[in-house]
Amino acid sequence: MVKKWGVTIPDLTGKAKRQAYIYLPKNYARYPRRRYPVLYMFDGHNVFFDSDATYGKCWGMKEYLDRTQKELIVVAVECNHEGNGRLEEYSPFDHENSTLGKIKGKGEQYMDWLVGTLKPYIDKHYRTIPDRENTLIAGSSMGGLMSLYAAVCYNHVFRRAACLSSSLWVDPEQVLEMIAEADVKNDTCIYMDYGSMEMHNHDANASALMAVVQMLLSKQIDLTFRIVPGGTHCEASWEKQIPIFMDCLGL
Repeated sequence: MVKKWGVTIPDLTGKAKRQAYIYLPKNYARYPRRRYPVLYMFDGHNVFFDSDATYGKCWGMKEYLDRTQKELIVVAVECNHEGNGRLEEYSPFDHENSTLGKIKGKGEQYMDWLVGTLKPYIDKHYRTIPDRENTLIAGSSMGGLMSLYAAVCYNHVFRRAACLSSSLWVDPEQVLEMIAEADVKNDTCIYMDYGSMEMHNHDANASALMAVVQMLLSKQIDLTFRIVPGGTHCEASWEKQIPIFMDCLGL
């Protein structure tokens, strides 16, 4: 079952509402004392329903969870669709975009809202297991970059993260600096991938991937890194990776 409701992020978009989604396992109502891990996801409009997805194709997360009967709550929030809103909210730092110019990174404000407002709301109103061990995060593209940011810079909250097709190319040097300076516990578990068919979408991406992988390994964490054969930069491709990253994250 997926519920929808409107949320605001006052520090970013004032009183403007955006859609939030929560998936509750099939047995949630049947076993009222059972509590569940929570996976937070970016680009919530693309996670559950084709009718809400930007390009008419979602991740198919509901069908996967229903089919496998995973004992997991998934919370996903719609991105900011206005102008450069998504690029700003899903960037941990300022950077230059070759087409759009200067992008003001507001990723810290977004994550502070997610950790300080959204997560407490979910933990209060639903039967979650709120500790670090059972709080996960996932996303793709800029959402993949934000998932990496969350895993290393909000490591006290998230132990496990899935970072698909992460936009490391936006500023590889700042990404590496972010990881190098982060206090990351060595029990952290990160899944990263990139599609073989998207490797050359951005000139800086291949070298950025290798450098980030090496930096993460230097933190002695549990890292899975894959080049997805035939993988492309779209929801249909990311959907196929769900069983793999779920398994890597121990779900």
